[in-house]
Amino acid sequence: MKHGASRELFEYWNRVRGRERAPHRGAIEPSDIRRILADTFILEVVDRSNYLVRLAGTRVCSIYCRELKGTNFFDLWRADDRVAMSTLAAAVSEDGAAAVVTVEARTDRQQDMAAELLLLPLRHSGDAFDRVLGSLAVIDRPYWLGTEPVTAQTIASLRLIWPDETPPFMRRRTDIPSTPPLRLVQSAGALPAPSRRRGHLVVFDGGKH
Repeated sequence: MKHGASRELFEYWNRVRGRERAPHRGAIEPSDIRRILADTFILEVVDRSNYLVRLAGTRVCSIYCRELKGTNFFDLWRADDRVAMSTLAAAVSEDGAAAVVTVEARTDRQQDMAAELLLLPLRHSGDAFDRVLGSLAVIDRPYWLGTEPVTAQTIASLRLIWPDETPPFMRRRTDIPSTPPLRLVQSAGALPAPSRRRGHLVVFDGGKH
């Protein structure tokens, strides 16, 4: 994870969930993450095509220069990325994975910026992961942010973290195994082998591709 807000939110979520695959919505205390609260949001999983924004921090809304509450999270994405985001979100809300996405965004005046998106499963009613806790933090915040809305965004890279594994940024140097952990790879070219299916996504053995 590149952004400090992503790391802080993941560490908090991981601590609160304890031995569970995901924490309960009521266990999340806004005061515990007040430093990054403006970068966070919560989604309600309505169905596979509709993840409703229930709450969104001020810095998240400033990216689009509008209030996001009540909108469909998938409407923020270009048409050709919505299927990929829907599949990724299903891994979070159905399989209990955490997702990290590097986002490339652009305004109508062709101003560009990059941001890091984190999606984490939450339980609201019963055992289902029917909420998603997330953060969207801008990398190298540009001067124009908050005055020009982002109107198009696309996926630059993505990966999954499974809750029964320790992510690399939280490991001590002596904890890092000789074999890299499994990770999801998405690229414009051919995908490397060997591979296997895990939930809704194809997972490839770690290493540089």
